[in-house]
Amino acid sequence: MIYTDKRSILSGETIVVLALSRYDSTIQSTSYTIAQELAKNNQVYYVDNPYTVNEYFRLKKTAAYIRRKPLFSHFANGLLDLGNPSLKIIITPVILSLHFLPEGKLYRLLLKVNEAIIRKRIKKVLSNEKISRFIYINSANFHFPNLIKSFRPILKVYHCVDPVFTRFDSKHGLVSEPQLLQNTDLVICTSKQLQEEKKITHPNSHFIANAADITHSSKALDENLPIHPALKHLKKPVIGYFGSIERRIDYTLLKEVVENNRDKSFVFAGPIIPVDVPGWFFNQPNLHLTGALPYEEMPGLIKGFDVAMIPFKKDEVSRTIFPLKLFEYLGAGKPIVAINFNPDLQDFTKDMVSFCEDGAGFSKAIEQELASNSPQKIKKRIAVAADNTWLKRAQEISELLAEQIKSC
Repeated sequence: MIYTDKRSILSGETIVVLALSRYDSTIQSTSYTIAQELAKNNQVYYVDNPYTVNEYFRLKKTAAYIRRKPLFSHFANGLLDLGNPSLKIIITPVILSLHFLPEGKLYRLLLKVNEAIIRKRIKKVLSNEKISRFIYINSANFHFPNLIKSFRPILKVYHCVDPVFTRFDSKHGLVSEPQLLQNTDLVICTSKQLQEEKKITHPNSHFIANAADITHSSKALDENLPIHPALKHLKKPVIGYFGSIERRIDYTLLKEVVENNRDKSFVFAGPIIPVDVPGWFFNQPNLHLTGALPYEEMPGLIKGFDVAMIPFKKDEVSRTIFPLKLFEYLGAGKPIVAINFNPDLQDFTKDMVSFCEDGAGFSKAIEQELASNSPQKIKKRIAVAADNTWLKRAQEISELLAEQIKSC
């Protein structure tokens, strides 16, 4: 392969991606989106996050299970063809359900069994496809840290998308992720804070931010698109949030803002994680919950927002978050008020987002955005979003991978 200049785009390579997200997830994932972009110039094999024994029985009646069932067999070739010859899905046999086990020797022993099952399937596909040269990317799936050990890829990459902080991830992830870092040539982080953390143990760590699919959210700009029915009868102005309602939200600040702005309707659209949400949240006359909505309905919902908000709490975890909804809101031309939870975001938003430190500042910013919105501002927001698309991020990743291969 010949690279002609310092900023080459990776082309003509084979890439194996071990993903945390499944290719047909209802939620858009960084892993699959980047795989799709890389497949425009390379051959990509996307290793779907394996089904566990528990999921095998629990999800039997779902369409996703039915699509995969013929490939669960150890005798199957393991390839799911989606009609794109440059992007193929590898489905592995079912693996053991292990997460309930405490961290320790038994868990690590059985984890080796699971990794062997996945490894055997990947090797079978590579052999059948006559592939000997490939790049390996572990995309946020630190649950299988030693899977790559018996392979000889030309480059081993860890795409670090989120910190290990949830109770589920940290149970085994605090041991697994350091092991994965030891088996990696290159680390790509989605925030500067994550990069600084990983750089301590892995000097070859780089920052490439998340992005968004603004082609979808920008549908909100269509004059003929109807506003989502969930908003039609609400009192204006509508201050809206689209996403999971969970631990990242600053409920203390939000309570102050909601109570001090009774003339406004606050809308939260997304699945609720009850254990993380305080009781007051469900008893506010001007706070409305739509429940989880399909991603396809997002443009009509955002179109009905007068101001979009990102009320994430400011803590060590949030400092690493690069939320996709930020650029989705901008792609829809909407004013945004957010807590200043990640200072890096200001470098990417070019003064088109109001970042606030406290409840009083949040309320003031809402009033200012409502009073100053204009066609010129809408145009500038769309331009900022256009600089933060998945296409551009994939190009940055592609350039970095090409440079790393040149230096090997």
